[in-house]
Amino acid sequence: MSDLAALDAITEAVESGAGLPEVVRAAARALDASLAVTDAWGSTLAVAARSPAEERALLSQGRGVSSLPLRVADTVVGALYMRTKAQPSPSMRRLLTTMIASEVERVRAPARASESAAADFLRALLAREASGREELEARARELSLDLAEGASMIVARAHPLLPADEGWRGRVRAIAERGARAVVSRSIAALAEREGAPSAEVLLLVPGDEDAIAARAAAAVQRELEAGLAGCTFAIGRSRIAEDPAHLPRAASEALLAANVAQGADDGAVLAFEQTGAYRLLLSAMSENPQELQRFYSETVEPLVAYDEQYETDLVGTLEAFLEADGNVAGTAQRMFTHRHTIYYRLERVRELSGHDVSSSDGREKLSLGLKAMRVLGIASAAGPASEAGAGGGRVPRRSSRGGKP
Repeated sequence: MSDLAALDAITEAVESGAGLPEVVRAAARALDASLAVTDAWGSTLAVAARSPAEERALLSQGRGVSSLPLRVADTVVGALYMRTKAQPSPSMRRLLTTMIASEVERVRAPARASESAAADFLRALLAREASGREELEARARELSLDLAEGASMIVARAHPLLPADEGWRGRVRAIAERGARAVVSRSIAALAEREGAPSAEVLLLVPGDEDAIAARAAAAVQRELEAGLAGCTFAIGRSRIAEDPAHLPRAASEALLAANVAQGADDGAVLAFEQTGAYRLLLSAMSENPQELQRFYSETVEPLVAYDEQYETDLVGTLEAFLEADGNVAGTAQRMFTHRHTIYYRLERVRELSGHDVSSSDGREKLSLGLKAMRVLGIASAAGPASEAGAGGGRVPRRSSRGGKP
């Protein structure tokens, strides 16, 4: 079929108002091709393929499949995957992607409006901009949410280890929401867009008053993220149940604190607020006076973090291990698979840089609180090889407790 005849067939499908699937089928027939369309977050919207195997090849971008971004103005609204016997001309490709992009925009408009309203609501909870019970209940009803039985909050964070493509944050949101909705279908999600938030951070609200169900929803979010986003690390925090809608802002802060603490955990497992231990004592400081918490961190641990980042050392990790070993140097050396002389050297550097001596109870207490402030603030420390001068005695390779270099 000529480009003009193909264009007529596709235009007729658009003008008939038959919808995106019919437009894609018309385009596939006109071009003698297999086509698939996804939205900006990777969800499949329409497929016109000769077989299930062909559909799988399209969506996995197999051999001979070309991918074209679908744009409306400067915004990418999706992607077109195409396998053809003969490539259409550049002008035909432009017209095809323009028409399909317009259809995708039309299809997604109601969902985007709902997502925008959910995002405004969830961000207001985290920022404590909405706290009155009547206001919260009214805004929830606009989203078809019934909070009478309570709800919990989840913060899910993803950090890519390699450069990510355009729109990946939207995929993180969509995948996290899919995980929560697999357990509680009325769950809602939004990107936090919090100033200073690391990587992609998703807020989720899970209706219901059962802690076990909220835990299942958080675990499902973790599974979906791990299955759908290769090459990323994750940190997931879960709040307690907020039985009163007026307690939802507090629950959002609890989930954020738990995610910040989980970010420094060894295995990246889901962390409930109840499992954060002494970190819970710093929740009010994080919510009401984060500047004071930042100031305390700056006066204790921040010089160690800066030194580790500059010289690829691990003073922070050594300090953590030392405190976990109750101030026992031999136990610290055993935990870190290195020599006692190395530990002594690093602890001396800790004293010089921070001004706090780990041999005194006051110094240990302040540095311990400084580490907790670092976690609560969501600051990740750099873990590098133990290559600092004077640290060579008896050193053997070790595994970093935070996933950094050995």
